[in-house]
Amino acid sequence: MGIDMKKMRAKKAALENRGGKSSAFWRPQDGEQTIRVVPTADGDPFKDYWFHYNVGKNSGFLCPKKNYGEDCPVCEFASKLWREGDDDSKKMAKSLFARQRFFSPVLVRGEEESGIRVWGYGKMAYETLLNLVLNPEYGDITDTDAGTDLVMKYGKPPGGQFPLTKLTPKRSASPICPDKTSEECKELLESIPEFEDLFERKDSAEVQSMLDAHLLGDGDAEEVSTETVKYSNTRASKSGGAGNSVSEAFEELLG
Repeated sequence: MGIDMKKMRAKKAALENRGGKSSAFWRPQDGEQTIRVVPTADGDPFKDYWFHYNVGKNSGFLCPKKNYGEDCPVCEFASKLWREGDDDSKKMAKSLFARQRFFSPVLVRGEEESGIRVWGYGKMAYETLLNLVLNPEYGDITDTDAGTDLVMKYGKPPGGQFPLTKLTPKRSASPICPDKTSEECKELLESIPEFEDLFERKDSAEVQSMLDAHLLGDGDAEEVSTETVKYSNTRASKSGGAGNSVSEAFEELLG
């Protein structure tokens, strides 16, 4: 018997999803597309994480406090800035506060050969998804045999700064893998990316070092505390500039 090419493609997609962070994510395109949220082993396909942005050149990292209950120097510093009360301090504090993001494993209809990928989205889409699963008309939209595909309309409205995501459930239930055998479908569902491996986790000491370097202009942060530079670094007190483009990019990505 020859090699089953469908299985080989599924294995390759699973390997790519687990091996490279970029290949594990899916970003919607402008227009209409259909997705299926995939069930997870823990029964919770709607993951939420808290991230800090605008700290140096880092694209974003998990907040130690919000996610793991550990000390977070950025949270402490931002809170102190906010309590100072002046406009510059509050502006910088807002850029540093942790932000909540949501993620789900999805199959994109018409792109099943790409395997299961992770979709990142904002609070409005999150509320829509929760309302759907709590609606007895739909219930478990991830069910492998009787779940519900979602039609997504994505794009910037006229005059809008960021794209919006509108989700509409299809009228009829459907299997998650209509064109696959039960074994192929099982193999596909086992290829969900490991969420804990997708995002960079830093401990409190690493976060402190990053914050010190940021406040010093990305210079040498050794033996310098945030308490020392907090009031003396003019650049820090008026932070806004290029760093905010990182957070804006994520706002656009997640709608």
